[in-house]
Amino acid sequence: MRATLQGIRIAVSAQKKVFLLATAAVFVAEIAVPPLLLSLTRKPADFFTFNPWLAKLPEYLRSGAGSLGERLAKVWGLALFWFSSDNPYGIEWGFAVTLADLSRFVLMALLVGTYFALWVYRRQRMGSHGWGIRTSGQGGALGAASSVFGLATGGCTVMGCGAPVIPVVGLAFTGLSSGALLWMSRLSTTGTTVVLAAMVIGVIYQGWRVGSAARPRILQPTTVP
Repeated sequence: MRATLQGIRIAVSAQKKVFLLATAAVFVAEIAVPPLLLSLTRKPADFFTFNPWLAKLPEYLRSGAGSLGERLAKVWGLALFWFSSDNPYGIEWGFAVTLADLSRFVLMALLVGTYFALWVYRRQRMGSHGWGIRTSGQGGALGAASSVFGLATGGCTVMGCGAPVIPVVGLAFTGLSSGALLWMSRLSTTGTTVVLAAMVIGVIYQGWRVGSAARPRILQPTTVP
């Protein structure tokens, strides 16, 4: 663990621009791409707002309504802001970002930023040993997979969905049955968990490789006859 943390610190410090650009790009994309996709496939978004109830959040947390655990649980699922589109009959679609969603977006963005900082650092420093050629495709594939799953599994509200949380890609198609929506909801949760776990494992492994290579080697004493 010490070598892993040391490797992450070394790579992020050496590749600050890569880390910041990758982190910012993933975070912005996970918020911006779902409503853009829905605008192109369903109907253009015509409304955006922050939750007006947020102004009363401190008062709610200080209140004695229920236990502290119940209040924190409600806040964790609280919608912070949302995009939506109206139709003549009501809501065409809606995409909301809760505190849980935002935390997931931040975590994924930091993991991807750290992963690519480690990837670029190792490719520059250890490419002569074949690492860059052998695994550059793997790094690109992992980054692409995380982006696709991260964008496709963003939560949406029940407005226009028919289910509490389903992949945004699923919401882009109309006429889905309730069974299909339930299946996509479960796939969304599973896919997010798998991608996060894969990114964590990738960061730990790459950090360990960088940290281990940076540790000074201890020379064994030699005996003189």
